Amino acid sequence: MNSGRGYYVYMMQSPSRHAFYIGVTSNLSKRVGEHKLHLLPGFSATHNTTRLVFFERFSDIRSAIDRETQLKHWRRSKKEWLIQQTNPNWKDLAEDWGQQFLPDPPKT
Repeated sequence: MNSGRGYYVYMMQSPSRHAFYIGVTSNLSKRVGEHKLHLLPGFSATHNTTRLVFFERFSDIRSAIDRETQLKHWRRSKKEWLIQQTNPNWKDLAEDWGQQFLPDPPKT
């Protein structure tokens, strides 16, 4: 998923569909794995946002951060509209990702 240099804005959703997490990363597959395994404390782990429902790729970090900020300020209904445009079935876009996409285990 992370071929070449790029930055991703992404939305994770809880299985209950009540909570959204919006973030930016340079390694989408690793970051999604961290969400799915609750490896980082905070909002995502607390609200169980484990389903990747949307992402966009950018060539520079500033554009990605600007987009993340924009999306975080949108009302829920507008976020839902955006997801509906690219993922009408609200599928977990990372559902079929294999173990190779999960983060490396901590070094001992």
